[in-house]
Amino acid sequence: MTKLYCDTSNLKDISYSIKKYKVHGVTTNPSIMRKEGVKNYKEHCLKILKLIQNKPLSVEVFADKENEIIEQAKKIAKWSKNIYVKVPVINTKGKFLGKVIRELNNINIKLNITAVFTLNQVKQIKKVLNYKTPTIISIFSGRIADSGIDPEPIIIESKRIFKKNKNVKILWASVREVFNFYQASRTKADIITVPPQFIKKIINKKISLTNYSKITVKQFFEDGKKSKFRI
Repeated sequence: MTKLYCDTSNLKDISYSIKKYKVHGVTTNPSIMRKEGVKNYKEHCLKILKLIQNKPLSVEVFADKENEIIEQAKKIAKWSKNIYVKVPVINTKGKFLGKVIRELNNINIKLNITAVFTLNQVKQIKKVLNYKTPTIISIFSGRIADSGIDPEPIIIESKRIFKKNKNVKILWASVREVFNFYQASRTKADIITVPPQFIKKIINKKISLTNYSKITVKQFFEDGKKSKFRI
């Protein structure tokens, strides 16, 4: 069964999602943090950790040089045993960060290897993991689909590549719509991380299309009425 994570740094959304929908974990990134107006990175992450208690939290580095990524990762990992340090699969120049992944993996820092788009990257990651330290591989399925490519075969093949490695989990990232949850489920992705606005729709039972049609027409009618349009 695909586990549901909440993809946000908003404290109210996290608290609500944990209590109401029983999500299994939380993921963040520097862009999400910036959008939320976070000023103190560590302080905000500690607030999230307090809310989610023993659930996993993915926190991303924001360095680009290998030695600085390693340094940041070591510091972040010390904040809690529940943290997965998010490390990009490549740096801004496109260089595979295998050395970084191997070093951190070998000192038992749990990683969420992020911004993965290709099967070649998945295969590169496989070569540098020790398979003992828990690891998440975040495949950006939404952005892959944005490019006109079906992400499902990539997820399915990634699962096959790591089928003997129970400590490696495949995560469906970059969710664009509710249907992505059902796609992730049928590919048997281990995890999907979802923005808060979609979680309620996923948890609640699907509305019938007939009723959805009625709701849509009513919305158009009400908006036209409120706008006092004339022809």
